[in-house]
Amino acid sequence: MTRTNDDPPEWAKERAREVMAAEAESDADADEESGAGDDDRVPDVPVEVVDEAERLTRLARRAEDDAAAAFYRERRDELVSDHDYVPRLREDDDTLVLYPDEWMADGTVQLDRIETTDRAVEVSLSGPGDADRYEEIAAYNEAVADAVADAHADAHADTARTFAAFMSNHYVRAVDDATPEVREEFREEFLPRNGWPTDEQLAVVEESLAVIEAVAAEVDGPEPS
Repeated sequence: MTRTNDDPPEWAKERAREVMAAEAESDADADEESGAGDDDRVPDVPVEVVDEAERLTRLARRAEDDAAAAFYRERRDELVSDHDYVPRLREDDDTLVLYPDEWMADGTVQLDRIETTDRAVEVSLSGPGDADRYEEIAAYNEAVADAVADAHADAHADTARTFAAFMSNHYVRAVDDATPEVREEFREEFLPRNGWPTDEQLAVVEESLAVIEAVAAEVDGPEPS
């Protein structure tokens, strides 16, 4: 079984770096075209608000109770609306987008109102994380797996260790930052094919993932990037 303190596969590092390089090049081109300087932030919404909107979106997606999910979404919507922005989830590439309120009419973006696309904010909810933070994220994921092993049965512990390796090596993301699609990939593909699971592990994998998430809430996470 792969341990999370091993180096990540080179393809995982390269995949994350390619995404970040493309985003950086796009941002640089946009700054050059708009004449924005290094000290100018084109979007009118603060970085900390964007981060909190992302967190609330992820909480809503993971919530098992419909009322809880609605609460998280409403809190997010109120947060960004305080800065005259509107959140939307672009499902085709799983991206949270924050649009200036003045671009909207009846819930739809009006193209003739967009003076510069730089004012919109996009946050990928399922792309690879930051390869340069691998050690920090892997250490956190392994700490969660160890905490599961300390408090729960072997089936949960073994799945937690495999899930920690999967999230670190394939996505460079924390175990509690997995989207439903990523969880499904782990449950249906990675664990059966690469995790050498026991029959008991496979029988309780959904419960194991719930245990991992609950334990992760009690473990200090990596610092925000």
